[in-house]
Amino acid sequence: MNTTVRLLLADDHPVVRAGLRAVLEGEPDFTIAGEAETAERAVELAAAGGVDVVLMDLQFGSGMTGAEATERITALPAAPRVLVVTTYGSDADTLPAIEAGATGYLLKDAPPEELAAAVRSAAAGRSALAPAVADRLLDRMRTPGVSLSSRETEVLGLVADGLTNLEISRRLHLSQATVKSHLVHIYAKLEVDSRTAAVAVASRDGLLRRRGGS
Repeated sequence: MNTTVRLLLADDHPVVRAGLRAVLEGEPDFTIAGEAETAERAVELAAAGGVDVVLMDLQFGSGMTGAEATERITALPAAPRVLVVTTYGSDADTLPAIEAGATGYLLKDAPPEELAAAVRSAAAGRSALAPAVADRLLDRMRTPGVSLSSRETEVLGLVADGLTNLEISRRLHLSQATVKSHLVHIYAKLEVDSRTAAVAVASRDGLLRRRGGS
């Protein structure tokens, strides 16, 4: 019986992939089956077979996100498990990834032994969550709070970047009326009445991802 876990490393930074490879190749039961520098390529390689666990970043330079790729991969026949490995730990990142079907969620500052254990757990179909992420999810389950849709999060993120409604409409290929409608819903959910207040509250509550990182 083959007990080797075949891994696919999906990250747009070559240095990160090299670091993951260096750590994981040292484990006797792991083999690196492939690498992908885009989310689209990760989906292609996962669909081709020969992969047990995909280590998935969340943010790639452009195109499909890690959460979108995770959803496509987990929908495949005989789908491999997806273990998210990222610097992002906010609710805006964690929840979509887990809803998309990720088996685990680990932060990139995790020690090597924790990473290896998470890969083994994912391969066995068990959830593997970074302690900080697990605590936040439990808190949200105990005290459900405000949640924004993925589109609302996207719109508010662009507001946080300083874009006007017109610029947001062009960026997201939406009408200005639709952008305004999203903002009205955001204000109502966050109980605020301005763009600045919406960004401040959403950032405080972890509804917007941190700027920068990977």
